[in-house]
Amino acid sequence: MPERPTLAVVGGTGAVGRTVLSLLRLREDLWGEVRVCASPDDVGTTVVARGEELVVQRLSRDFFDGVDIALFDLPPQLARTWAPIAVAAGAIVIDNSTDFREEHDVPLVASSVNPLKLRDRPRGIIANPGATALTILEALGVLHTQWDLGELVLTTFQAASGLGRRGTQRLYDEMALVGADRTLGRSPGDVRRLVEHELGPSPFPAPLAYNVVPFVGVGSEDGATSEETKVRGEIRKVLELPRLPISATCVRVPVVTSHSVAVHARFERRLTADDVRQALMDAPTIVVLDDIEHHEFPTPVDAVGSDPRFVGRIRQTPGLRNAIDFFICSDNLRTGGALNLVENAELVRPELHRG
Repeated sequence: MPERPTLAVVGGTGAVGRTVLSLLRLREDLWGEVRVCASPDDVGTTVVARGEELVVQRLSRDFFDGVDIALFDLPPQLARTWAPIAVAAGAIVIDNSTDFREEHDVPLVASSVNPLKLRDRPRGIIANPGATALTILEALGVLHTQWDLGELVLTTFQAASGLGRRGTQRLYDEMALVGADRTLGRSPGDVRRLVEHELGPSPFPAPLAYNVVPFVGVGSEDGATSEETKVRGEIRKVLELPRLPISATCVRVPVVTSHSVAVHARFERRLTADDVRQALMDAPTIVVLDDIEHHEFPTPVDAVGSDPRFVGRIRQTPGLRNAIDFFICSDNLRTGGALNLVENAELVRPELHRG
């Protein structure tokens, strides 16, 4: 029997890394050895993959000896440093950071949309789209195939866990602080004063409890945030529509896990809400929840922990025969990160010499 390939999870104790490890138990067992490395604080601790306890190793050159595929979930600067080291050791790197997504010689692959791009990796690196783009790319790909996408207007509603464990913990801390006081949220600045005084500096630019924050990432001279720029670029690259007009407003909301997006999409050909509903129902990993009479529509608390994308509120844009509006949710850690990493690894695996 051929030796099964070795899989490494780099950054395996973070929110996405732990989700990758949990997914391995649910997928077909294609891997031989599974290795995990993480930050120095976590070295020597244990994590579980496929029912087996694994000791977290130190990130080093030697860690990659014999590794066939390395799934990276590291901060961009670390990914930039270590991905070439892993490739030099013989591994194919599938990277979840922002660092390689826009580079012309690194394919950006959503496994259900453009899997053929996996073979075009001159640097040995494959980039994973961000969670926000992955929330909507499959639906857009399905619709673009049939009606030719011409323009997008997006409003995102992004969960605290988009910032990893520190984002989730901050939301929990804020909610615990404000939840017992039913007088809050009625006077200007009362929530902000309490949260900042009691909890100190935040990873968010404004309180998230009892609030929404229309600023994700860092600002730029044109008024857009880095997240808005990133979403536009990733959609264009995956769909191979470099001039697609896209307007995006990214908003952080007090949700633990699961991103949502309100989508306005204009196409080059006429279509109806029923056309779109059927096309999305036929897609293998999209679930349509769209019955407004019975209040059936997707919400983030229903999407968390699930693999599919959930779509609803599908309707024709008033006065436009070629435009549709809809709302879509998916688990940003699972579907928006870990699952695509694992699926891309599974698609690359048959190329490996070990069989």
